[in-house]
Amino acid sequence: MKKSSITVLLTIAVCLAAAPSFASSTRTASSTPAQKSVSENGTTEKKLSRLRHGRRSSRYSRRHRRRHYREHFATSSYDENNTAGDNPVGEEPVVRAAAIDALGNYNGSVLAIDPNTGRILAMVNQKLALSEGAEPCSTIKLAVGLAALSERVVTRDTAVQIGRRTRMNLTQALAHSNNTYFEVLGRRLGFDKVKHYANLFGLGELAGYNIEGEHLGVYPDEELDSKHGGVGKMCSFGESISLTPLQLGALVSAMANGGTLYYLQHPTSPEDLLNLQPKVKRVLDISNAIPEMVDGMAAAVQYGTARTLRTSFSEEPILGKTGTCSSNGTRFGWFAGYANTNYGRIVTVVFLRGGYEVFGPKAAEITGKLYRNLYDHSYFAAKTPVEKTAETIVGASQ
Repeated sequence: MKKSSITVLLTIAVCLAAAPSFASSTRTASSTPAQKSVSENGTTEKKLSRLRHGRRSSRYSRRHRRRHYREHFATSSYDENNTAGDNPVGEEPVVRAAAIDALGNYNGSVLAIDPNTGRILAMVNQKLALSEGAEPCSTIKLAVGLAALSERVVTRDTAVQIGRRTRMNLTQALAHSNNTYFEVLGRRLGFDKVKHYANLFGLGELAGYNIEGEHLGVYPDEELDSKHGGVGKMCSFGESISLTPLQLGALVSAMANGGTLYYLQHPTSPEDLLNLQPKVKRVLDISNAIPEMVDGMAAAVQYGTARTLRTSFSEEPILGKTGTCSSNGTRFGWFAGYANTNYGRIVTVVFLRGGYEVFGPKAAEITGKLYRNLYDHSYFAAKTPVEKTAETIVGASQ
């Protein structure tokens, strides 16, 4: 073999023999002085990678937990006996039947009122309707909006800053039930003004006139603690306030009739019905504010939080406001509004309580079914004096 060939073979053999030590030296050489200094601080590249991955995992885990957190509710959303103990004598039978059918077996109450007299046409689940009430959720925005308009804090078209780059007017805020907007209004008004108007509108006092079993809602004398959101939270979804269906119904009735706050009356006998005379509690100076509110209440039903109402009924214009919140293991769903028709104007309040099945849009949906039932029975059609008299006699005899 030539000398050059032998040299090549020897070179290859030496390289193969040295391969393991080359790999070892490569691993050893990876610890350059710069890297060693990092390692001495306890953060090697591999550790840094693990730390970065750990932070990402921790952030994801926190987001994951927040996203999947579910509040636990102890109250049932359903009640198979929600009319037990009701006294329907003196109520309008067509309206009561429509309300019972619309409510179904939900754990809730339906209230229907003639806004021009204060007469309760139907009160389904009277025990719940006459109870001490519950947090009003976003229905409190009706009272706050009227107060802000009355004090000229805003107009319907005033753009209020609700985010870094976002502004909203009253119509949009009512339609989408924006909490930040009404928190701003509450802070601008201040607690004393907010309370003044709430009491003026009937919150914190009995809404009915000698209605047996009616409980009093609560409007606190002091502002909510700032650590719980202060007056802003009171004005966005009624934190620390207890509102009854009757109080809410009386306020919406005043909006529907132009500003007269009537005592609500619930006749319980034919004699009560025949002798019923409207009783005015006070006349509210809100005639200029009502038109400013109407667009937002109509928008809530057209495209906002109450649009579920239109799945059952869209033949006549309906105005209203939803509310959803929870307290002490119970979730609440509210809808309050009225049919803005030429004939048969009627105010309705739907109040639901329970778990996840209960929320404001569900209350609006039930209201839509109620209006559908009334419409199918020609309730919103023009009535002759003879028909009106016949309805009164039938109602009194039931």
